[in-house]
Amino acid sequence: MNLTKEEWKSAIQQAAVKHFETIKSIRRHIHQHPELSFEEEKTSEFIKSQLLKHGISFSENWVKTGILAEIKGKSNKIVALRADMDALPIQEENICSYASVNSGIMHACGHDVHSASVLGAAIILQELKGALPNTVQFVFQPGEEKLPGGAKLMLEADIFKVKPKAILAQHVYPSLPAGKVGFKAGQYMASTDEIYITITGKGGHGAMPHQVIDPVIIAAQVLIALQQVSSRFASPLIPTVLSFGKVIANGSTNVIPEKVFLEGTFRTFDEVWRSEAHEHIVKIATEVAQAFGGHSFVEIRKGYPALFNNEELTGNCQKEAEYYLGKENVVTLEQRMTAEDFAWFAQEMPACFYRLGTAGLNGEFTSGVHTNTFDIEESAIETGMGLMAWLAVSQSLES
Repeated sequence: MNLTKEEWKSAIQQAAVKHFETIKSIRRHIHQHPELSFEEEKTSEFIKSQLLKHGISFSENWVKTGILAEIKGKSNKIVALRADMDALPIQEENICSYASVNSGIMHACGHDVHSASVLGAAIILQELKGALPNTVQFVFQPGEEKLPGGAKLMLEADIFKVKPKAILAQHVYPSLPAGKVGFKAGQYMASTDEIYITITGKGGHGAMPHQVIDPVIIAAQVLIALQQVSSRFASPLIPTVLSFGKVIANGSTNVIPEKVFLEGTFRTFDEVWRSEAHEHIVKIATEVAQAFGGHSFVEIRKGYPALFNNEELTGNCQKEAEYYLGKENVVTLEQRMTAEDFAWFAQEMPACFYRLGTAGLNGEFTSGVHTNTFDIEESAIETGMGLMAWLAVSQSLES
């Protein structure tokens, strides 16, 4: 069976409508039963049960919970679709029938939507496999939210015996209405590193500061001095962020502690500058602490690289999204300083990471990702699974 490009589009759109309620219920189930990074055992079992139900072959136990499913097409060309499965350590505050039943854990970053969409795309393409022009693989990945990232570990486990010609992924985007998607070719997302600094002084009574070496004051000086990294050492042409979101000084109103702990993140797009910045961070923290009689220990956990969207592939995907959804429903995005471990895949093969609009047309569900009230306009799921299926096959169709 051979289908024209227009026939493929129509068949996928009809199948997306047909399976929408099923995939919506799958997304709700995953949302209701979130699991933390590298602990996605029940999520993995549930996804495997759905693959078995639809006769889709897969291999399992990739980095413990990961899955690689496959539907063979007429050619050996492989296009891979990736979804992440893990949730975040956040207490959900949404009041809905599918709210998390696991205390302190929530799908606040849309990985439930990602998994459901890729599963929906697999179900659609399984129904149409007799006409499938190329082989499609479906990666269900653990641990996107936790270093070193499940993508890196899956690649190290040699998940792809034959490297795909392209790998695609989508991510929820709460500032874009459902039914719309966004693309950005080239450098899209930043690298990310975790910064841990321990400032040690000499604790004592708050009423006798002349007898102590105050690590709280030293920490304040270190934080201020470190702003020089992004404001003076960084080239103004290289996007750079150095932010600290956690400061722990376990003293009291009249107790100066011995240690203060700082935790932050460093992000940029340039690998050479990334390494130089790490040196500046260590040098500044160390020397400022020494100047006040204290000691600073700096640990930098190098995280995900910057995410580069292959320009040819992403341009083609944006064009095909316009064909599938209508040009008015596809936007061009700006660079952003958030990070994604999909960047590891993008270093190994042509990749396209794009955004799926999830906001309601009337402004509902506009809480940002990583918040305790994040949710989606569920019609986005139909767009998500249909477009992923379309992009997987359109790479092999003639115009």
